[in-house]
Amino acid sequence: MVFSFLKGQFIDVIEWTDDTRDTMVYRFERYGNAINYGAKLTVREGQAAVFVHEGQMADVFGPGLYMLETDNMPVMTALQHWDHLFQSPFKSEIYFVNTRRFPGLKWGTQNPIMLRDPEFGPVRLRAFGSYTIRVTEPARFMTEIVGTDGEFTEDEIAGQIRNIVVQKASRVLAASGIPALDMAANTKDLGEVIGRAIEPTLTEYGLSMPELYIENISLPAAVEKVLDQRTSMGIVGDLNKYTQFSAAQAMQNAAGEGGDGGMGAGMGAGLGMGVGMGMAQTMANAMGANTAGAATGTPPPPPPPPAEKVWHIAENGQTKGPFARANLGQMIIEGSFTRATLVWTPGQDGWIAAGDISELAQLFTVAPPPPPPV
Repeated sequence: MVFSFLKGQFIDVIEWTDDTRDTMVYRFERYGNAINYGAKLTVREGQAAVFVHEGQMADVFGPGLYMLETDNMPVMTALQHWDHLFQSPFKSEIYFVNTRRFPGLKWGTQNPIMLRDPEFGPVRLRAFGSYTIRVTEPARFMTEIVGTDGEFTEDEIAGQIRNIVVQKASRVLAASGIPALDMAANTKDLGEVIGRAIEPTLTEYGLSMPELYIENISLPAAVEKVLDQRTSMGIVGDLNKYTQFSAAQAMQNAAGEGGDGGMGAGMGAGLGMGVGMGMAQTMANAMGANTAGAATGTPPPPPPPPAEKVWHIAENGQTKGPFARANLGQMIIEGSFTRATLVWTPGQDGWIAAGDISELAQLFTVAPPPPPPV
């Protein structure tokens, strides 16, 4: 009976089975019991066991089955000043650290990111996405972050990591030089750059970030509305023809609504007559303007010149520009612009070598050779 009582005061098996999805560190509860010499320690895959003896970080065990003896506890042996094999129980705090990946953590910019866009000028962007963290150095993570917390969850550090991600993402996006309309095509590369910028800070915490995703980069709602209008204008094309088509369609709808007779017919007829008179007036004004011009001998004013196309240059991982065609011709003479230089202009699908674009290839044929040496 006495033997059973004494045996119950000692711990012979140490293990932890995680039944949650968010626990990063769990302190093994001993309830005042001592750890017996030769006790079995089981550390499963995705775990690490950290021993803290009298407030000092001691041994760290990776996955495996261990017999707790002086041979595999060198730090503990040194802290205890054991000169020979210890045979008596000892007391230490044991923390199990979860080293698996913790995915699906969210980040996002609470305030817009201010940057200079090469096409739109100063703009504000918002970005959000997700990331994954993992404990790579359990002892450092315990020292820098956890401390004596008996059950540390991912929520306790997610806010701090989120602030680091947002800070680095804001700097990378603002300094990228990529037009806002092209950022969606570069989210993978931008995510990798942000991840590399975050890595040194996380290393100090004993953490790593295996994955970081940018799920969306958006403009303010007012800017997106104007952009949609600009897109609609591009789809409409000739505004005069579109106006005539809309008027004819309105007449057809009005005539259809008046087919039942009565008041509806009168309203439909009136509306159709009004639209028809409007179209007639528009045509009469156009004919009158042409007749007046022919009578006075004054030709109609010429259409406005088309907007000059501008080009961006990719050089050493940076975007330069925009440059006009005349600027590119001068750069050919200076030797800083060649047929192999990658260029991009609004409406173009990706970067293309200058020599493969007909309107730029002409510059290389008409440019004079370098002047002879003095």
